[in-house]
This record gives sequence, C-alpha cells and structure tokens, in this order.
Amino acid sequence: MNTPQNTFGMFFFIRKNRKDKEGKAPIYVRITVNGKRSDMALKQNISEINWNAKRGIAKGTKPEIVKLNNYLEEFRSGIVATYQELVLQKTLITAELVKNKFIGGDKQEFTILKLIELHNQEEGSILVWGTMKNYYTTQKYLKKFLKEKYGTNDKYLSELNYKFIMDFDFFLRRLKNKQGKIALQNNGVMKHLERFFKMINLSLKHEWIEKDPFHAYKLKFEKTEREFLTKQELKRLEEHTFTRSSLQTVRDLFVFSCYTGLAYIDVFNLLPSNVVNIEDGELWIKTSRQKTSTPVTVPLLPKAIDIIEKYKEHPKALSEGKLLPTYSNQKLNSYLKEIATACEITKPLTFHIARHTFATTITLTNGVPIESISKMLGHTKLSTTQIYAKVVESKLGSDMASLRKILG
Repeated sequence: MNTPQNTFGMFFFIRKNRKDKEGKAPIYVRITVNGKRSDMALKQNISEINWNAKRGIAKGTKPEIVKLNNYLEEFRSGIVATYQELVLQKTLITAELVKNKFIGGDKQEFTILKLIELHNQEEGSILVWGTMKNYYTTQKYLKKFLKEKYGTNDKYLSELNYKFIMDFDFFLRRLKNKQGKIALQNNGVMKHLERFFKMINLSLKHEWIEKDPFHAYKLKFEKTEREFLTKQELKRLEEHTFTRSSLQTVRDLFVFSCYTGLAYIDVFNLLPSNVVNIEDGELWIKTSRQKTSTPVTVPLLPKAIDIIEKYKEHPKALSEGKLLPTYSNQKLNSYLKEIATACEITKPLTFHIARHTFATTITLTNGVPIESISKMLGHTKLSTTQIYAKVVESKLGSDMASLRKILG
C-alpha cells in the first residue's frame, strides 16, 4: 500500500554510446520510485549538441526542436498521470509497474484477481466441484497474502516475479489453523502453488504477460507413503456389527469402493444401468470417472455384488434412482471417523484409502497385473498406478517364493 514515504521522479536523457549513422543519440526516460529505477526508450533521436542534459530537454527554437519538446512534455504528463492513477488504486507501486502500465495498454490491465475470475469461468464448467473448491481455497490464500504482504487487494500481472512466488511460498508455510498449528505441510503448499502456476500458464497463453514468474521456481513434492488397509484391517471392518444403520451403510459403501476401486463421487453417480451382464454371465460396472471422464470397466467381485444386492430395494437408492444409497461429503467423512474408531483402525478412513486398498490388498497382492489394475482405476498413465499400487511385503515374499521354486 502506498505511504507518504513514496518518492517518484523522472527525467529525460540521451545515450551517447548508442548513436545512429547520422551521429544522433536516442532519448530515454528514467522513472524512479522509492530509489529504484526503470528506463524506457522514446524512439526519438537528437544531436548531442542540441541536448540540454541538465534540464533534460532539447536546445533551440527551431520548429523541430519545439515539436520535440512538446512531445517530451506530453510524455511526461502521461507518466505522471499513470503514477497518480496507481496511487488512487492503492497498489504497491514500482518504477517497472509505472512503465509497464504506461506502455502496455490493455495487456497490463490484467490483474491476479481478474485472471482467477477468468480461470474459474473457463474451467468451472469442466472441472468437478471438488477440484474447483481447491481453486477457491488457493484464491482465498492469494487474497490474504496480498493484504498481509503488500497491503493491497490485487496486483497487476506485470508485477509478478520470482520473488513474489517465493514470498507466497513462505507465506503458505507459515499459515496457522484455528488451533494455532501449521496448517499446510510441504505437499499442501505445493498444491496451492501448482494451481497458481496453472492459472499463470493461462495468462501466458493469452499473452497477458511476457515473462513467466515461475520460470526459476521448481515445484518440489515430497514422496509420501500411500496408506491402505491391510487384509486384517479390511476383515475387521467388514465383520464389525454397527447398531446404527447409517454407519452400516457408509461402511458398506467404503467396502464397495475397496472391491471396485471407484472414487466416492463415481460410487455416488452409479445408476442401475451401469451394472451390465457380459457374455459369460459375469457382472461388470461400466462408467466414467467424473474427475477425468476416462471410461472405467470393472468386473464385480462377490463382495461388491453382495452389497449391490443388499441395497437394491433401499428406499433412498430407489427414490434417487441410484444403484446405492449415498450421503453428502460432510456426513460421509463424519461417519467414517466413527467407523474407524469403532473398528480400531488408526489410519484416516477416506475413499482415497479405499482405492489404494483395491490397488494393493485386493488386486496387486493377489497377482493381478498392474496394467489391468491401471485400467480398472481409470488411470491414463501406468506411472500413476505404480504410485497407488504399493508392493507390500507379503507380495514380495510370495514373488521370491515363486522365484525359489523356479531356480531350485
């Protein structure tokens, strides 16, 4: 935010070492704000003998000299007006910003918040709500950062540089939650910067900025262990008796995900028509992942079929036309915490863990090829599946036992 200590100045000068073939030197303007300067060429040349270096104007009364001085005065007035406009906008002013706003036209009028609004308009109809919700959180943090760091509500895209990105990184790492503890770990910070990076890429494609402020910044995600339920934990979950029907239903939905690999939003969207009979009489689920629109085909295992049969006459499922009864995310997460406690499972129960359980405990450790697992999970890259499908010790042990038989 601007303060009374702001200093602003400008003057015209010539570069004697850049004379043209006629011996004329180019005229430049130097803008200075708070001791930092930015130079700009005026595309006007003049003989050194006709230049008053002390006053920063051309010498003489010839018509061309008068015309040049009038031009310089208009130029000066335009830069002063630009500076005063920025003062009224209460933005953090730099010499570079004054120059860019003066010469940039509409391109320099784009700000961070305008970029975010455009991104949300363009992507809002494509991305799922869960993903857009994350972008809204990044937007909230950017606004908070601008207010705390710069005392302003917005910034021009032309102001963004490597230091801005590093300052935002540092800001995110110091964020505290309601309990006064650090709110974001490294990968959480990286996710917000990754989303901001994608928005900056949008501005580069539209040519609203010339330089990428992320050019020298590298996103550094830390490798994390993908948690999943062991065979014993899954059995304990399946066999537990719940007195409340809501907990029982959510448990069944979670188990269904463990045996199909479907994300909750895809379980939520399932219709009876998504269950199809293949020629050999086996039941399969055919659907598309909401997150990526990737087609998914999953042969139904007996446990998953049992759950479908259990709820095919459920009033909630019938009234909504769904394959299974469903709950809102808020209720679902609350119930999963209760279920974890009741089953003495210390891992945070989420549908991500259910997908990981399908990829490891259900399929990979039972010898299903990773290529098949990748297709059932709806991944477009095998490398993504390799992250999900952690090879557990029991699988390694069985592989080595098979190898010993082959070798011995």
